[in-house]
Amino acid sequence: MSLSYDVVVVGAGPAGSAAALAAARAGRRVLLIERGEYAGSKNVSGAAFHAPQVLAELVPDFWRTAPVERHVARRTVSFTSPGASFTLDFRTASWGRPPFAGFTLLRPRFDRWLADQAAAAGATLLTDTVVDDLLRDGSGRVTGVRVRRPQGEIEARVVVAADGVNSFLARRAGLRGELRADQVSLGVKEVVALDRRVIEDRFALTGDEGMTCEYVGSVTEDVKGGAFIYTNRESLSLGVIVQVASLAERRVPAYELLERFKAHPAVAPLVRGGRLLEYSAHMLPEAGLEGMPKLYSDGGLVVGGAAGLCFATGLYLEGINFAIASGAAAGETAAEAAGAGRADAAALRAYQRRLDRSFVLRDFRRYRRAPAFAMSERLQNVYPGVMTALAEQALTSRGQPRRKLLAVARAELRRAGVPAWRLLRDLWEGGRAYGW
Repeated sequence: MSLSYDVVVVGAGPAGSAAALAAARAGRRVLLIERGEYAGSKNVSGAAFHAPQVLAELVPDFWRTAPVERHVARRTVSFTSPGASFTLDFRTASWGRPPFAGFTLLRPRFDRWLADQAAAAGATLLTDTVVDDLLRDGSGRVTGVRVRRPQGEIEARVVVAADGVNSFLARRAGLRGELRADQVSLGVKEVVALDRRVIEDRFALTGDEGMTCEYVGSVTEDVKGGAFIYTNRESLSLGVIVQVASLAERRVPAYELLERFKAHPAVAPLVRGGRLLEYSAHMLPEAGLEGMPKLYSDGGLVVGGAAGLCFATGLYLEGINFAIASGAAAGETAAEAAGAGRADAAALRAYQRRLDRSFVLRDFRRYRRAPAFAMSERLQNVYPGVMTALAEQALTSRGQPRRKLLAVARAELRRAGVPAWRLLRDLWEGGRAYGW
């Protein structure tokens, strides 16, 4: 005999747990399925969670009970050449007040806590369970899932696919095809232990203040991508995130890029003395609007990473906020559809409308050109070196008459093989991607 639920959510990451929480709070019978031993056990540690207001709508004042590490009080973006870096550094006192501007997290702890919130709201959490396929009726509508357990058919009015970037369920539902290698990135991460006081001294932090450091340029050598360091309470999360197509073309092992990143002169002093706690790798969707699948079908919804909702534009690198927002919207939509006894595509299209009204799809549409611009050859491998060379020329005194900065900039651009018209074209493209 099959089990039956109003809503079945597959994947207990932030998107899936948010969907289960929203649907359970609406009074529906909800099953949240996780293939790992516990929610978060399959997720990689180290994350920055921006826009916490999204979660605060589901769990008010969540930061008082959630296992967050530090609230983000400072952010830097560094443009690097092999021996130098040019850094934009921002901090403000306003980020030190609730609801804060963001937090650093260790995903296994945070994901487990968020799944527990869904369970406390009434959802059933089923771990150690692999979903092998979707169930369908004669018309092709999704009616449940088949799991790798005895009597493993579980019926549902609505199935929410929250199974990550390589979403098997989204493909089975016909919502998306295979992603191209230039639409996904590989994140290779480490968590290294450091004394809390050492972290605060090195990064100029106090109390529970935290910091995110993002890098572009020679830290990933000729491979398109970037790198990061996030401060936790007593550890650092660090890693490189590189485009799979570029990685394959350059034939460089990702772990070697991580080691070279840690050895960069701008990075080595920050990680010195750290003791390795964890090493992991994870795929990320980074194609923006271009890589987004259809979000709903008869009986099915797709959320979070499975829906390509990772916002990687060079200036912004966000995912958890989009995952939680999409999960909550899907949970609300699924609850309404189950309550009305109608879960066809026309009814579930309300999920798309919710995302259209929210910041989620507004941001993806507004910055639809940004992912391609951020991965352009000059922005990745030329302009960071020009910026560091220009800074070195401007800030070094050699006992000789100084040149005007514009002349120095022209000379560096000529040395890098960038004619004036190309620079102007890139400025125009950058403006279209980010500014207007």
